[in-house]
Amino acid sequence: MTVLDNGTQGPSAAPALAFYGKMLTFSRLQFGTDDLSAIDAQLAATLSGKSSNIPVLIDSEVEQDLSALVELLWSWGLQPIGVVTGLLDAQARELRLAIFPADGKRIERILPTKKPATQRQQVTADQPAESSAASSPEDNAATDSTATTETTLADVAAETLVSAEQITSLIYDQMLRSGQSLNHVGGDLILTNSVNSGAEAITDNSLHVYGRAQGRLVAGATGDKDARIFCQVFNPSLVSVAGTYCLRDNLPEHVIDKSVQVRFVEGEGLVFTVMDDV
Repeated sequence: MTVLDNGTQGPSAAPALAFYGKMLTFSRLQFGTDDLSAIDAQLAATLSGKSSNIPVLIDSEVEQDLSALVELLWSWGLQPIGVVTGLLDAQARELRLAIFPADGKRIERILPTKKPATQRQQVTADQPAESSAASSPEDNAATDSTATTETTLADVAAETLVSAEQITSLIYDQMLRSGQSLNHVGGDLILTNSVNSGAEAITDNSLHVYGRAQGRLVAGATGDKDARIFCQVFNPSLVSVAGTYCLRDNLPEHVIDKSVQVRFVEGEGLVFTVMDDV
């Protein structure tokens, strides 16, 4: 969780660096061929000149000579900043290009493990042999049944525990003022107060705002298409789910200042639902 305030500070108090969320616009180029001459010809037919300075992501379905492709894009005024993870990852690392997650995948999630359960099983297996030798066959059967039950419960408990450690929602009670950015990774972001114009709230999961929601609202920041935004009073300058965004001027008029849910639907984009009507 990161909260930043853009207030003015003296030189002595200024930090060396600061992380903050910011919405950036760039295009994604999808390639179905490694034929550079064919790519060059299509760029010539698509672009009006070589001074567009458009930041782009490279998304290729085939192997590429990434270095040569990058040079070609730069020659057309495009600025490759990274690749979508896949066939070009190794070359991207050599060229120091960013590697972005594929659609619908979270980069911060860790799958639950069962190491605590394994340790529990090992303790059960290492119990002294004398205890088993002294018990009757009926006792052994009962002990085996109990051990099986304990192992099963341990598995479930361990998986639940690890999941809880990796998926943690954040509740934030203060108002987000203009110039502030609240960025949470690893769970839902729940704001019990308002988001003022000029502020931004960002999470890789779902975003809940129980006050007046202005400013920039971002859910599914790492590509989670199941993320949603819930607002008590909806009037943002920008809203985004899984990288698909909408500016204030393009919002449907009937959702402004209403209790609204925003979700991403494949093939439709952002869908706005007034929750009072549900």
